Amino acid sequence: MDLKALSLGIELGSTRIKAVLIDENFAQIAQGSFEWENKLLNGIWTYSLDEIHEGLQKCYADLKKDFEARFPCKLTTVGAIGVSAMMHGYMPFDETGELLCPFRTWRNTITGEAAAELTDLFGFNIPQRWSIAHLYQAVLNGEEHVPRIYRLCTLAAYIHWKLTGKFVVGVGEASGMFPINSDTMQYDEEMVRKFDLLISGRGFAWDLKQVLPSVAVAGEDAGQLTDEGAAFLDISGDLEAGVPFAPCEGDAGTGMVATNSITVQTGNVSAGTSDFAMIVVDKKLNVHREIDMVTTPDGKPVAMVHCNNCTSDINAWVEMIGQAISVFGYEVSKNDLYTKLFECALEGDVDCGGLLSFNYYSGEGVTDLDEGRPIFLRTASSKLTIQNFMRNHLLSALATLKIGLDILQKEGVQIRKIYGHGGYFKTPIVGQRMLSAAVGTPVSVMETAAEGGPYGMAVLAAFEMRDDKTVTLEQFLEEKVFADCNESTIMATDADIAGFSVYLSRYKRALPVEKEAIASL
Repeated sequence: MDLKALSLGIELGSTRIKAVLIDENFAQIAQGSFEWENKLLNGIWTYSLDEIHEGLQKCYADLKKDFEARFPCKLTTVGAIGVSAMMHGYMPFDETGELLCPFRTWRNTITGEAAAELTDLFGFNIPQRWSIAHLYQAVLNGEEHVPRIYRLCTLAAYIHWKLTGKFVVGVGEASGMFPINSDTMQYDEEMVRKFDLLISGRGFAWDLKQVLPSVAVAGEDAGQLTDEGAAFLDISGDLEAGVPFAPCEGDAGTGMVATNSITVQTGNVSAGTSDFAMIVVDKKLNVHREIDMVTTPDGKPVAMVHCNNCTSDINAWVEMIGQAISVFGYEVSKNDLYTKLFECALEGDVDCGGLLSFNYYSGEGVTDLDEGRPIFLRTASSKLTIQNFMRNHLLSALATLKIGLDILQKEGVQIRKIYGHGGYFKTPIVGQRMLSAAVGTPVSVMETAAEGGPYGMAVLAAFEMRDDKTVTLEQFLEEKVFADCNESTIMATDADIAGFSVYLSRYKRALPVEKEAIASL
C-alpha cells in the first residue's frame, strides 16, 4: 500500500475525538476514537490539557491499531494530515507556552458584557463563545493573566501548533475567533484597529494581531509534522516526521466540506452535542444577535445559527431507559437502543401529544439564556407514550435552531438544499424527517453523515495533496470527492411540518418556565 496516498483527518469533538484515514478514492479505510466529556469546574466548561493530550494520543493509537489489523503494514506515514476541533473558545498562552487559564470552551456563556460591547463597536454580531469575546471579557474582569498573553488560540489551532510548530489557523476557524474580511481572507483590519484602540489605555505589551494565529485558506501550506509532533501523536514511535498539514479548521467548516455545502445557497445542519446550521450567502445581512457571520474553509461568507444544546438531553434519557431495561435482566446494545427509540418517534403524534421539553444543559444564546436547566413538561391531558416522548425530545433538539433559521428566512436568504450530518442523523430516516419538518425543505444525508467532521478534515488534507494547485476547493469537492457519492433525500409530510409548527409555538410560550427554573434551581 502507498501510505503517501492516504489522508488523515482528526477532530476533537465535544464527546468524542475521532480520527479517519481515507484513501486516494476518498473512501474511509480506518478509524479511531476516544470518548470524553467536558466538565463544569468553578463555573467554567472545560477540558484539561492532560485530557486533551491523552485523548488525542489514544485516538491515534486506536486508528493505528485498526489500520494495521486491516492491512499488512505499519502506519509510519501518510500523505497529509489535518486537525479540526469544536470551534471558538479561549486558550491563552504565555511566552514559554504555558496555558494561562483553563481552556474555556464554546459552551460557556460568561461573556455577555464583552459580546454586547464588541457587537456595538464593530457593527457586527460577536457571539459569547467567540475567542475575542472571551479575551475582552477577561480584560473587563481584570484577570491577572491578561497582561502576560503571548498567544491566543482555539483548540484546533493549539493541536496544529503542537504538531507542526506553526501558529496558523484555517480561515473558517479564524472566523470564529475574530471577524474575517472575505475579500482579503484575513482578520478585518478596521475591526482590529477598533479593538486595539479600545484596550490601548490598559498598558498591555501586546496588540491583537500579535497574539492571534495567522490565517490560511484551504489548500495553502500550513506546515509539516515535526519530530516532536510525531513523537507526541504516536507514542509507539512509528510515525515519521515531515508529513504536510492542511490549515486546521473548526467542526463547522469540516461539516460543510463533508456535505459538499460550500457553494452559495447550500447549507448543512450539524447535530450532535450542539447543533448549528451553516448557509452560504451572497448578500450582506443585517446584524442579528442570533446569527453568526463566519466563512467556509475557502473564505466565502456563511450565515451560522449556532445552538449550544442538542443531543445531551436525548443521551441522558436514552441512558436511563437502558438502565431500566437492565433492571429486568436484559442487555441491549447502545446502537440498538438508540435505533429503536429514534424509530419510535416516527409513530408519535406530530405535535408530540402535548409533551414539551427544554434540552438546555448550558446557556443558549439564541434564546438569550446564560444558563440552562433541562426540563420535561406535560399537562394532565398530554399523551405520555414512549413514541410521543421520543418525538418530543427530537423536536426539542431542533426548536432553538428553527428560531434562528426563521430570522434568515425573513432576511430573504435562499436555500437550495440542506444536508444533515452528525449523530442525530445516524438512525436512517428519523433525523432527516424531523429536520425537514422544522425547515420545510428536503433534507439529504450522505453515506458519511454520522462521521462528518473528521471525514471532512481528511478531505481537506487530501485537497492539500492535489496535483493541480489551480483547482478550487469547490471544484475538488464537486468533481472529485462527491462525483459518485450516494445520498438519500427525505421530505417531511405536510402533517409533520404543521405538527412542528404547533410544537414550536408551545415551546416559545413556555420559555418563561425555563427562565424561572434557572432563577429557582
